[in-house]
Amino acid sequence: MREILDILLTSSVAFVITFLALPVVIHVAEEKKLYDIPDERKVHSRPISSLGGIAIFGGFILASLLSIQGYFNPEFQYFFAAALVIFFLGLKDDLVILSATKKFLGQIIAASILIHLGGIKIESMYGILGFYGLPEAFSLALTYLTIILIINSFNLIDGVDGLASSLGILTMLAFGSYFFYTGLQAYALMAFAMAGSLAAFLIFNYHPAKIFMGDSGSLMIGLISSILVIKFINVAESGASLAKIPSSVVIGIGVISIPLIDTIRVFGIRILSRRSPFSPDRNHLHHLLLDKGMSHSAVTFTCVALNIVFLAAAWFFRHLNPNLLLLLLLLIALLVIGILYTGRRNKSSIYIVSSHHVDGKNHSKTASKVINITEETEPAKNN
Repeated sequence: MREILDILLTSSVAFVITFLALPVVIHVAEEKKLYDIPDERKVHSRPISSLGGIAIFGGFILASLLSIQGYFNPEFQYFFAAALVIFFLGLKDDLVILSATKKFLGQIIAASILIHLGGIKIESMYGILGFYGLPEAFSLALTYLTIILIINSFNLIDGVDGLASSLGILTMLAFGSYFFYTGLQAYALMAFAMAGSLAAFLIFNYHPAKIFMGDSGSLMIGLISSILVIKFINVAESGASLAKIPSSVVIGIGVISIPLIDTIRVFGIRILSRRSPFSPDRNHLHHLLLDKGMSHSAVTFTCVALNIVFLAAAWFFRHLNPNLLLLLLLLIALLVIGILYTGRRNKSSIYIVSSHHVDGKNHSKTASKVINITEETEPAKNN
């Protein structure tokens, strides 16, 4: 009973702090003109602040620090240290745009803290592609890749009002419920603290949005999700677990399926097009749905529903061979993507280029330009 009260209190504190902080953030952003300016690639049509991550982080970190006992859970000091790195990295990108290289280096630093100090590491693949226990070097490389991929997956899916926060809530509730059931109270508290903050933020971010979470919010969701995913994989299928679950790797993938599938697909398209995987475009899942004529709310509902379908499929067929189950999820993903691309073949895509110039006052300025790419045109080169 006390554990349930702790969960309710933690999520409530996170909700209240975030809810009270957001109007203040919006007011300050309006006073200081700190807006996300719309352009040809973005789906909003008016300047909106992208500093909602400040309130999300404030509610999450304070609620977590009040409820999680560091003496019994020493690894959490490193989780919070990594969270600080990611928060300030995202905040700086929201205020002064960072290059992809600097963002990547910051994510590597956060991942290093989690892995080498916090002990977050993938120890086994439990039969996926024939792998079980992993050699140290392979385990480290796979863990770095997983953390970076998940962090960026929530960052890239944040393109429609309410989408990233709704998927984040789903992720936190799924993992938080499992950790609560298995007695890993600290991990459950962390998950429900983030869920409470995101629930408060969703009130202000639901279409039409009053504020965006920005990179400081979306990167934070990705970081916490990566911790929970890896912990779930290591615990759920181990003999020491109170609730042993087969195919834990595939179920973990199912929980974050939509952000993960969209990121892998978009990165693949960009690399095959000989562009940086971090270059912006309009090939994300939410862009495909918007091109179908859906509203922001419909896109968010569809993506969350699809994520639940993937999770349900992974859960109900968890007793299958994990490779067959992974193949099943892949086939569902290919079917969904194929349907979304139907009738879109002849539409032009876009390519973002930037140019630098110096004005009459010797101030360096950067301008971006969106160029339509069709079969008859080639992307422009950077000046």
